[in-house]
Amino acid sequence: MAAKNIFYAQSGGVTAVINATACGVIESARRERRLGKVLAGRNGIIGALREELIDTSLETPTTIAGLKFTPSGAFGSCRYKLKTIEENRAEYRRLVDVFRAHDIGYFFYNGGGDSQDTAHKVSQISVELGFPITCIGIPKTVDNDLPLTDNCPGFGSVAKYVAISTMEAGFDVASMAESSTKVFVLEVMGRHGGWIAAAAGLAQGNRNEPPHVILFPEIAFDKRKFLKKVKETVARVGYCVIVASEGAQYKDGTFVADAGMKDAFGHTQLGGVAPTLVDLIKQAYGYKCHWSVADYLQRAARHIASATDVEQAYAVGKAAVEFALAGKNAVMPIIVRQKGKRYRWKIGEAPLNRVANVERKMPRSYISTDGYGITKSCKNYLSPLIEGEDTPPYKHGLPQYVRPKNKLVRKVLPAFKV
Repeated sequence: MAAKNIFYAQSGGVTAVINATACGVIESARRERRLGKVLAGRNGIIGALREELIDTSLETPTTIAGLKFTPSGAFGSCRYKLKTIEENRAEYRRLVDVFRAHDIGYFFYNGGGDSQDTAHKVSQISVELGFPITCIGIPKTVDNDLPLTDNCPGFGSVAKYVAISTMEAGFDVASMAESSTKVFVLEVMGRHGGWIAAAAGLAQGNRNEPPHVILFPEIAFDKRKFLKKVKETVARVGYCVIVASEGAQYKDGTFVADAGMKDAFGHTQLGGVAPTLVDLIKQAYGYKCHWSVADYLQRAARHIASATDVEQAYAVGKAAVEFALAGKNAVMPIIVRQKGKRYRWKIGEAPLNRVANVERKMPRSYISTDGYGITKSCKNYLSPLIEGEDTPPYKHGLPQYVRPKNKLVRKVLPAFKV
């Protein structure tokens, strides 16, 4: 029997290390005679529906190895959620038709909760449609909100970027506070979970050092209490550095930065919590304020990635290949933190039906009593995830990232509108 090909796709918001996972998948698959080619979807699952499959076997070993140092999604990602089979049976039939036409026996989907839901659906429905596919979900999300895994590849590097940025900006504000800026607000990602915002707390050595205020989605925003905290901090320290999760919300669940629109997954489109907070502070006290939105910078900063994160990202890609060859299906490799004072981890597994569409939020024990900082137990959890530097190669002062050729295999099926 001919070796079956792998369909690999990247989904959702990309990270500084998702390509390290792709590297883990492709390098591991190339070492296995039992496996055929790795065909990557151009722009995620959309690539499968459109029969736009990238033949990674045409890329040199040097290019594939270079993915480990390259940010973003090398093959393109997407925000596209498959509906149920009852709602759109044609999409699932199309996937099966494409997989059959290109001798694909394995489906690896690299993404967050919605992506794991897609992988789970495909594992079930491919059987129903008469072409069983081995489906392995591969974890990825800067939000660190997948259940069962200790942490999510992509998060450690964002956490490192945010902690360092908070520390460096804090030095800047402190030097200018006497006659200029009194308040600086950094807005970071995190719709429902405050993991990224919490990482800023790693920069704080004592209560007078930044960040002085962290806003979590898990803690209801109280305008009066917040403004009082800012005023007290400026009076005590001379300035105030605030790190706010984009998902900061009021007690009734309304986002502080609700823009009144929805994204492709039906999530509320957020319009900028940092300028909103700055307006509140200026109106209340007239302080000179600055704000910044980390946005894409926080998840694209491969130059300052966590070595731990890179290693784990590669490991889950390698594990996906090993799981598939072992006959496992509808599972996701997870990171398991081992007991002991020294940080150690290993790869475990979790069934997709327990991962799909489940969001893990910050435990209350990780947030300080006043709701504006992190606890020692949170620091103990976060600290190992930002450890180590895995610097990419540089030339002429710039990192040398790779751009794969991304040549598509020949289409053999009729066009399909997505």
